[in-house]
Amino acid sequence: MTLTEDVLFTPVQLGKIDIRNRVVMAPLTRSRADDATDMPSEFAAQHYAQRASSGLIITEATQVSLMAKGYVATPGIYSSDQVRAWAKVTDAVHAEGGKIVIQLWHVGRSSHPDVLPNKASPVAPSAVRAESIVFTADGAKPCAVPVALDHAGIRETVADFARSVANAREAGFDGVEIHAANGYLIDQFIRDRSNRRTDEYGGSAANRARFACEVVEAAAQAWDAQRIGIRLSPFGIYGDMGDSDPETTFSTLIGRLNGFGLAYLHMVEEFPFANIQMDSGRPPDERQRAVFDRLHALWKGAYVANGGFTAEKARDYLQRNRATAISFGRPFIANPDLAERLRHGWPLASADSSVYYGGGARGYTDFPTYSAP
Repeated sequence: MTLTEDVLFTPVQLGKIDIRNRVVMAPLTRSRADDATDMPSEFAAQHYAQRASSGLIITEATQVSLMAKGYVATPGIYSSDQVRAWAKVTDAVHAEGGKIVIQLWHVGRSSHPDVLPNKASPVAPSAVRAESIVFTADGAKPCAVPVALDHAGIRETVADFARSVANAREAGFDGVEIHAANGYLIDQFIRDRSNRRTDEYGGSAANRARFACEVVEAAAQAWDAQRIGIRLSPFGIYGDMGDSDPETTFSTLIGRLNGFGLAYLHMVEEFPFANIQMDSGRPPDERQRAVFDRLHALWKGAYVANGGFTAEKARDYLQRNRATAISFGRPFIANPDLAERLRHGWPLASADSSVYYGGGARGYTDFPTYSAP
């Protein structure tokens, strides 16, 4: 295969977002924001600009409100100061010819009063504690028992997402990604292990999809549906997540999401690491693979696949039209020029896991680009 024939490096559109190649930088929490203000790191503009040769950058998950927080040193985009700080990031990426969207999250029950305003209890669809931990200023602590959102709280949270979408537009992002995966608030509403409600937001798959669709609808009103992506993880088990019938649940949700004309669906098909706090680390079995194939066929827009991809596997997915683009996560930590390394077959560098979370420039902006020996 010649470079000009490489399917990974052909341009494509994700809604109204034109990307120059199919290599997407997946969202990576790096815990380097100012914990008192939720301002993105002073090094964030350099960090993201270094990775602008990818077709699209998806930022680290970013809080839509003070109550959305679940970990120390993660950023927000709910204040004017945060908008101005993020504008420096988008300017830096655009100066390098890159495209960048911001991932918006609310962690829901995956939180603790120590990281929330006035020691508030976390919120969730139901008062069911997550079997996970929260990293606080005093170290790791078990997630707290959440308070079930009432209807006023649901409306307020939907409004928080819409306001953050408008802020992202003001900050110069090319779009937003709504984080509805990995056991956080929207995912908690979607799946029946965490959603025990008996009102119009619980029970049937259609009811459990309601909150996600309300967030998407409000986001589309705040900007443009073709600038909005959404991330799902049907088989993720982080935070003791699960569902009695994942195919029905996510087929129902995707069927409804198709009506919005979104920019893309970002699907976590595999968690490629073994960590008791994240997932099993096992690759999907044949049954799960078949479900992903059917969900992909059901989805009518651009599809970004995520989970343990090598360059070879990524090219196979693209050649079979199994995905529109492929997102890579951890390889981007130590390889700011990952796209070029994949293009040329250059070796990948590895990062010490001790620099993944927290700290300053070390392990964040100090990884070199490839230099031939």
